[in-house]
This record gives sequence, C-alpha cells and structure tokens, in this order.
Amino acid sequence: MTAPNVALRAVRAGMRMSQDDFARALQAAGHRVGAPNDANKRLVQRWESGAIAAPRPIYVRALEVVTGLPIDLLGFASVPGSQVSEDGNGGHDLTSPVSSLATPVPAARSAAAHGSFAGVWLSRYQYHSSGRDQAYTGQHFVVVLQHGDRLTVRSLPGSAASSLSLDLSVDGSVVTGTWVEQTDAAGYYRGARYHGAIQLLAEPTGRRMAGKWVGFGKDMDINTGPWELIFQDASTSKATLDRYNSPADDSRSGV
Repeated sequence: MTAPNVALRAVRAGMRMSQDDFARALQAAGHRVGAPNDANKRLVQRWESGAIAAPRPIYVRALEVVTGLPIDLLGFASVPGSQVSEDGNGGHDLTSPVSSLATPVPAARSAAAHGSFAGVWLSRYQYHSSGRDQAYTGQHFVVVLQHGDRLTVRSLPGSAASSLSLDLSVDGSVVTGTWVEQTDAAGYYRGARYHGAIQLLAEPTGRRMAGKWVGFGKDMDINTGPWELIFQDASTSKATLDRYNSPADDSRSGV
C-alpha cells in the first residue's frame, strides 16, 4: 500500500492552486527554463496519492521553480542509488519533510565555496511611498534554488507579511531578471500585486548581490531603488528553513 504525499498536497493547497492549476504552472515553468514538460492533472494526482514515488528530473526542476522549495521538502520517497522513474520504482536520493525529527543545522558556508548561489539569503530593498511621502525598507528571508544559470528565489512565508518571488539568470557576476511582490491584504497596499525588473552584481565572495530594481507606481509612473541579497546559509534543509521562517530584521540576519 502506497503512502500519500501529504507534503506536496499541503504545498499545493497553500498556494491556493487546484491540481489543474498546479499542472499548468508546471508546464509554464518548464517552458520558462527551457525544459518543456507534459504535466497534467492526472500526474499531480498520482504524485499526491503516492502512486508515483519520485518525479523524473524534468519535473524536479519545474516543481522547484513553481513551489520555490527544494525537491527534498516536497515529500517524495528516497531510494538511494536508483534512477528516477515515473512508475514509483525509482528514486532520486530524496528525503521526506514529513518526519518530525529535526535535522542538524550545518554551519553557514559561503555560496562561493561550492560554486552555487543556492541557500538562504536576506533580501532587502528600499522604496518611496508617494502616499506617505516616506522611504521604507522591505525585507524577506528567501530561498534561492539554482539550475544551471537560472535562479529561482522565493520568500519564506513567516519572514514578512508580503510574499516575494524573483526569477533570475546569471551571466558571470551579472544577475538579471524579474520580481513579483504580493502585498499583505491587511496592510497599507491592501493586497496589491507589484512587479518589475531587477539587475544585480554578485560580489566575488559570493556573499552579496547588489543592484537596482525598477517597477511601476500606483499612478503608473516608473520607480526605481536599491536592492541587495545577503547570503545567510548554504543549507536548504527543513531545519534551516524553519530557523529562518521568522520576521527578517537586522538582528536575525546578522548584518
């Protein structure tokens, strides 16, 4: 008897997506990263029921892009040393986040040390509120996942009242892409959705990316401001994400 994948189901439900919506998002993500897939409602159902224990690599990438979470937090089974298959008989060296046992949190390491930007970062940007005639700083702890020269960045839900996502590409030290922020429904902007472009320069240490964002204001004017990402930890384990899933402020971030 197969065990249902409650973790994946919970993540999808938390995103307020039906199985159809989720499948369409996976297809769109595949096209975006240059690896088209044939995700459909039936495939999502088979994952969630446990009929398929591990997704094929083409779906692993799409799942991480859509959810903003590493694949080992999406509840798929671990079958070390096997090839991934779509029939439930293969694995991908995955671990399930359903376990209540905490795993040790490794010491923070430089992103440059392993040639990857993957890990937890502090995102911090500044903007001017025309309605309040005052400058503000927005901060989130974000999870960065890397596939080749593509970075998927998603905020941890407990780190701020709003949710933030960035889709970036890396060309040497230049990091370019787009951002989307869904503001707090109970906050000043009443759930408004803002989006725009961003370009950053990665420092040689791999511990900081800094640059500018550009986006539109409520009067359809074009605004810009500084944005930086500050490296926190290379781990994306459940224990590490739990540790950073709290309000992002300077005392928590160590800056």
